[in-house]
Amino acid sequence: MDNKYVKELLSWMKALVVAIIIVVICRQFLITPSVVKGESMMPNLEDGDRIILSKISHIDRFDEIAFEAPDSDDNYVKRVIGFPGDTIEMKDDRLYVNGKLYEEAYLKQSKSALDNGETLTNDFNLKDLTGYEQVPKGKLFVLGDNRRVSKDSRQFGFIDEEAVIGDVKMRIWPVDSIGIIN
Repeated sequence: MDNKYVKELLSWMKALVVAIIIVVICRQFLITPSVVKGESMMPNLEDGDRIILSKISHIDRFDEIAFEAPDSDDNYVKRVIGFPGDTIEMKDDRLYVNGKLYEEAYLKQSKSALDNGETLTNDFNLKDLTGYEQVPKGKLFVLGDNRRVSKDSRQFGFIDEEAVIGDVKMRIWPVDSIGIIN
């Protein structure tokens, strides 16, 4: 009788160890949870939102990413605007990448709340901000969606591609906002 209980206990312990190994591997190499801190990505992501980051997905322009902050011990979540070789300019609240105008649909709500004549993002170009004409190799240029309060590449410069933790794929908290992040 005791042998039966020992076998059952060992079976449960094996299953638990396998489950822990799977979780550790997934978290280390595939996905990881994170928490949004601050208001720099509002209204899309808010302070306290719990998100899932993909560590294996390809990052495209305008994707939201989490990365190791270059100016603190925190991790930041921002939107990728520029890749190596890109020129970036903001003029009259319009984004130009490599001379091409890009509509920033994710800013519509914030821009609609502005009074006439107000801008969400002050004019800038890479040369004035960073001293570089283009985003250097191995670097990214990122901006927060809440441009008036966001601490982003306009303040701390480019981020290293190696500092990227993952691409924001899903919000898992609060419950009423659970869903895939586009």
